[in-house]
Amino acid sequence: MPESILATFTVMRLEIIAPDGTADEDLVPGLSGDELRRIYYLLLLTRAYDGRALALQREGRLGTYPSVLGQEAAQVGSAFAIHERDWVFPSFREMGVHLTLGYPAHQLFQYWGGDERGMRTPDGMNIFPISVSVGTHIPHAAGAALAAKLRGDRIAVIAYFGDGGTSKGDFHEGFNLAGVMGLPTVFICQNNQWAISVPLSAQTASRSLAQKALAYGFDGIQVDGNDVLAVYRATREALEKARSGGGPTFIECLTYRMSDHTTSDDASRYRSPEEMEKWRERDPILRYERFLAKRGLWNEDYAAEMKGKAGGEIDEAVRRYESVPPPAPGEMFDFVSEELSARLRRQREI
Repeated sequence: MPESILATFTVMRLEIIAPDGTADEDLVPGLSGDELRRIYYLLLLTRAYDGRALALQREGRLGTYPSVLGQEAAQVGSAFAIHERDWVFPSFREMGVHLTLGYPAHQLFQYWGGDERGMRTPDGMNIFPISVSVGTHIPHAAGAALAAKLRGDRIAVIAYFGDGGTSKGDFHEGFNLAGVMGLPTVFICQNNQWAISVPLSAQTASRSLAQKALAYGFDGIQVDGNDVLAVYRATREALEKARSGGGPTFIECLTYRMSDHTTSDDASRYRSPEEMEKWRERDPILRYERFLAKRGLWNEDYAAEMKGKAGGEIDEAVRRYESVPPPAPGEMFDFVSEELSARLRRQREI
């Protein structure tokens, strides 16, 4: 039999704001001036939180911490599109997602300070606890999406992970289930180029991570992860598609980790100064400031005011975090099971 082409595929890439702040007006999402400024404040809040967390860790007032420096646009842009009924499964580097969704900053400090009560999600917020083990929450997200589909809930489930997570078996299992079952999932990968010290080139031979979705029968798109509006638009469309029964989408946010993997890492041992400088020039906040300035929504005085406001909010969060009394030993039993066994009840009484 003659050879023939079985199928062809296309992976789209989206960028709206150029590094100089100019934008493709046909692609700019229809957000009000107040909403555009709100995004700016959330970017600043995320960076303020990150800087303070690093300082607290160095002072011995926080445990090991994974910086989000450089990845603010990927986090704020995606989270700004999430509805309160949607469910979110974060990995360990999504502080900007938490803050955008209104998660209390002092509880995030608690968590990174070693107090598990920081991950007791407030009532009314559909955010699962942080997953430190890489990629293991991806099948959990697919399972939650399956439950939503079986119940007929018109919601979406969002799972966040890094490029390193795409090398885990959990990634492929979760993707396969989502594709086969047509689940209402949005998978968001912050491709920051490095899985600790392993570069992307040593993780995959694929031209993009987004194309991995095609093998599982659903759409993948790559966006400029330092373009907050491109991330927002792609996520909003993927969430709307998921909620309406259109199935899953994989969004690869191409960005860069402008910091060490965590405070226990030294990235200068495996990354060149030239590479770091190239990405500093692509700072997502500077790009967005240029965009806002061209619309008359930003100037130096406004920036100083918003940075002061964000810093004050983080100051208050630190004060609350460090004023929380330590947990009573008996609290360790409170969330073990729906009803304590007789053995655990006796242990609690001791």
